[in-house]
Amino acid sequence: MNKRHILCYGDSNTWGFDAANAGRFDDDLRWPMQLARQLGEEWLLAENGVNGRTTVFEDPINEGLNGLTHLVPAMLAHAPLDLLLLMLGTNDCKQRFSATAQNIADGLRRLIAKAQSLAVWRQEPRILVVAPMVIDARIYDTPAAAGMGAGCAEKSHALPALMAQVAGEMGCDYLDSNPYVNPSPIDWMHLSPDSSVPLAAALAQKISQMLN
Repeated sequence: MNKRHILCYGDSNTWGFDAANAGRFDDDLRWPMQLARQLGEEWLLAENGVNGRTTVFEDPINEGLNGLTHLVPAMLAHAPLDLLLLMLGTNDCKQRFSATAQNIADGLRRLIAKAQSLAVWRQEPRILVVAPMVIDARIYDTPAAAGMGAGCAEKSHALPALMAQVAGEMGCDYLDSNPYVNPSPIDWMHLSPDSSVPLAAALAQKISQMLN
């Protein structure tokens, strides 16, 4: 059977970072694997999350995290694609990038344009933009604040509305993850373990509406 192909392209919250131990959630717990289970056997899902990945910014401290640079090989590897699911923007909020929320949204726009231009689609390009979980201001009371820096929470709270606007203008579908997820109380920026199932359920319903 030739299955429909979905690429989940994101950062540590797609990879499955577990703030409790700085490791990775078990395979059965991560939301992409939960999504694959809910969509069923006719779908083939690829999870491509990298800790620290940005939309378009080069990290001066850690290499290989520019989402635009690695988008092309990721999409080529899983072609033909029926759907690209993008959930990025959290790491762009780091102070060291000096990016505004609008800059981050513009980075998303550039990422979408690149994805739409590639000859990897089974039919027409279909992209689901997922606004990432906002960073809780309580991060500033945790060690995670050192890596993210001042202003990260405030910028992240502006992203869902801006990303919805970009998605609409670029002809993409959109889902805000925030009604379905909770932050880990350890660092207030990574998904709690109990977020995977409700997020996957919301995504499965959205995808079914889009492609069925």
